[in-house]
Amino acid sequence: MKKSVGAKTLLFPTPVLMVGTYDQDGKPNLMNAAWGGICCSQPPCVAVSLRKATYSYNGIVERKAFTVGIACQSKMAEADFCGIASGRDVNKFTATGLTPVKSELVDAPYAEEFPVVLECRLLHTIEIGLHTQFIGEIIDVKGSEDVFGEDGHLDIMKIQPLIYDTSGKGYHSVTTCIGKAFSIGKEFQK
Repeated sequence: MKKSVGAKTLLFPTPVLMVGTYDQDGKPNLMNAAWGGICCSQPPCVAVSLRKATYSYNGIVERKAFTVGIACQSKMAEADFCGIASGRDVNKFTATGLTPVKSELVDAPYAEEFPVVLECRLLHTIEIGLHTQFIGEIIDVKGSEDVFGEDGHLDIMKIQPLIYDTSGKGYHSVTTCIGKAFSIGKEFQK
C-alpha cells in the first residue's frame, strides 16, 4: 500500500536548467530552473516554467527567446547561486565568473562553462497559475567538444548533468547506464 503525501511538486528526478535571457538593457542573466523539460519532438521543443516575479520572466517575454544550459557537477555552486540570487540585484555572470556568450541564433545569452546549451525561440506562452510555461522551439543544440562520445553523440557521463531532488532539495549525479532503452523491454513482446 502506498502512503499519500498530498498534492505536491514531486517528480524524480528533475533537471537543473540554466535559463539564459537578456534584460531590457541588454544585461545577460542566468536563472536556475528545475520546472522544465522536453515537451515536443517535432518541432523539437523544451518547456520551462517561471514565476512572473522572476527577473528572467520579462526577458523571455520581451526578446521572444531564451537559452537552456545543462548544469553540470563541476559548476554546481555557480548553478545554485543562479537560483539563490536575483538578476535585479547582482550580475550573476560577474559574481560567479561564468562567461556570457551571445547566442548566434536567438536573442539570448548562455554560459560558456555549461557543457550543453539549447538555443530557443519562444513558440508558446501558457499561463498555468503561479507559473507561466514558456515553450521554446529548439533552434540548435550546442555541446562542448569534450562531451561527445566516440559515436559522435553527446555523452551523458561526460556531461555530468546535475539532477534535482524535489523532495530532499538536493543535487545528485547521474551514475552508470543500467539498461538500453527500446531494448531491455523487448522480452515482453510476443
